[in-house]
Amino acid sequence: QVQLVQSGGGLVQAGGSLTLSCKVPGSTYSISAIGWYRQAPGKQRELVAEISSGGSALYADSVKGRFTISRDNAKDMVSLQMNSLKPEDTAVYYCAADQRGTAHKYWGQGTQVTVSS
Repeated sequence: QVQLVQSGGGLVQAGGSLTLSCKVPGSTYSISAIGWYRQAPGKQRELVAEISSGGSALYADSVKGRFTISRDNAKDMVSLQMNSLKPEDTAVYYCAADQRGTAHKYWGQGTQVTVSS
């Protein structure tokens, strides 16, 4: 069982920045892709950004150019740098890690990001 532990998040004004981090034990050997998802009230959970084990990243159109996902396998850490935040970025953010070779996904505990206008 892999336990993901998130940190970061909080309250920020529009235009500000926040960094989310996620500890993903065993990310070098047992984990393939790692992603950040978010869920706003009344909406479905959506993929925000994802990074492969090789470091290739993809982003939702709504965050391209503003968010950056990074991965440090040596430290078992994945981060999401969020710049130029907008009120519509307000949501609970989750990190999720794909177990290598399976369809199983591990989830972090979620962290609230609130962007005030």
